Amino acid sequence: MALEPLDSCDLLCMDLPHAERVRATLPALGDIEPVADAARAFGDPTRLTIALALNAGGQMCGCDIAWIVGQSQKLVSHHLRKLKAADAVTSNRDGKLVMYALTDRGTRLLATLTEVLPTTSIVAEVTGVDHG
Repeated sequence: MALEPLDSCDLLCMDLPHAERVRATLPALGDIEPVADAARAFGDPTRLTIALALNAGGQMCGCDIAWIVGQSQKLVSHHLRKLKAADAVTSNRDGKLVMYALTDRGTRLLATLTEVLPTTSIVAEVTGVDHG
């Protein structure tokens, strides 16, 4: 005997007026897509760590970011390009260095995402000493 799926109705019984009211409140798909892209940009642990580092340190060069997050400069550059494409990070050349910073949009999204993170720092995890 086949089991019935628990996540779908056995009967189509829409409350059409309610469904229409809810649908009318939703933004257009064209407005949702950039937000989804930005959310995806933070969906990778390395990119999220890079964003956290930029949030804590302000504008920094790619070399510093790579050292801070413990990844190769090549990998960090790849992730910074993804964050930049999502308008979460901005960059500017300063002589031979490329400096990166979170955009206002990146800062707001990061704040929303990190509300659930514990407050212990990585220094406390590594050393066992919490300076916060």
